[in-house]
Amino acid sequence: IHRFSSSILLLKDLALVRIILVYSADWGVSYRHSHICALKNSSVIMSCTYTYPTGHQIKKMFWTNTKEKKDKHEEFPDLSEDPKYSQRLQYLGDKQQNCTIRLSHVTQKDEHEYYFRFRTDIDQWIGKKGVTLTVTDLQVEAPESVTEGHSVSLTCKSSCTLTDRATFIWYRNSQPLTERRDRNNQLLLQSVRREDAGRYSCALHGHSYISPAAHLSVTYAPKNVSVFITGSGVIVEGDSVTLSCSSDSNPPALNFSWFKGGMFVGSGRIYSISKISSDDSKKYKCKSRNEHGEKYSDAVTLNIMYSPRNVSVSISQSGQLWEGDSVTLICSSDSNPPALNFSWFKENQSSAVGSGQSFSALQSGRFYCEAHNQYGSQRSDAVTVTVKARSSQKKIFPTTKRERNQLDQL
Repeated sequence: IHRFSSSILLLKDLALVRIILVYSADWGVSYRHSHICALKNSSVIMSCTYTYPTGHQIKKMFWTNTKEKKDKHEEFPDLSEDPKYSQRLQYLGDKQQNCTIRLSHVTQKDEHEYYFRFRTDIDQWIGKKGVTLTVTDLQVEAPESVTEGHSVSLTCKSSCTLTDRATFIWYRNSQPLTERRDRNNQLLLQSVRREDAGRYSCALHGHSYISPAAHLSVTYAPKNVSVFITGSGVIVEGDSVTLSCSSDSNPPALNFSWFKGGMFVGSGRIYSISKISSDDSKKYKCKSRNEHGEKYSDAVTLNIMYSPRNVSVSISQSGQLWEGDSVTLICSSDSNPPALNFSWFKENQSSAVGSGQSFSALQSGRFYCEAHNQYGSQRSDAVTVTVKARSSQKKIFPTTKRERNQLDQL
């Protein structure tokens, strides 16, 4: 009897298990993706299907992000009635099998596990597992700097693997890189130029979100090295002159050298000359250097203005000068700009006796010239001009024998 009773109870238990399995098989919720990684500010579609026994009527269906109630008497929160979701949640399903929703403008605050729940006229159902949503932003991973001519790779990173197939777009200084779209998340720049420096950001095609920018610096040796002269541009002898050296380089050049006529004369970005003289009218150039190389500037010649000097007089003729001969005196000088104004003087006379670079002397005396330009004047040493008078003797012709004899005796 005991064995018979046990057999009856076992058959009853097996039948009960079979009924429960059949009952459970008629109820269910399934999701296409159990985990979704979505981009910040994008829209997420949670694909969902559900089943229930034939003959039941759907009374209510909704999505919730709460699996267990704190109080058995309270209702599960319906996200469509939540102000934080109501404007962003759209039900795409039906009352038969499809329970898909779209959640737009997702942020990190939306990171939850989401469940679909439905209630019929007899019972209600919520799945044990839901859809876990992770929201990610994009970050550009790039080195701080790259040397000109080298290659560099930039990576657009996310905190999770995006569920949707991603097509990446790259921007430099907020401008798309010729509509470049990479199927991977890397941007390769080969043989980098200075123009490639800038702020790089990335995005996904079809999405409005753009990552924060990462700055890429391109380092290079000095270029465009040049010398600048401070002041009005007109340099007069005795002035103080400052030369400055500029260059385009990254990192900025900190080492500068100065050369005058090929000879090293100083260091530093600035080279100063106090009380400049005409001897400083040489070619100057600077050399700029950083850790990547060096470059010379073009040579700059200082045009120094000064008054006449080394003024002298030369005589065009040589030999004895006789009265009536043409004697030309020429005045020469060293000055910048060249002297164009000349005055001639005879010693012991206060007023000028002539003008112009040349002067014709018609009598004996000591003469000197004075050369002028806008910066001053200088006199030459005096030169002596000696003009001899021609002798006027009367010719005698013998007329008598006595005069002829006297002439013969001579």
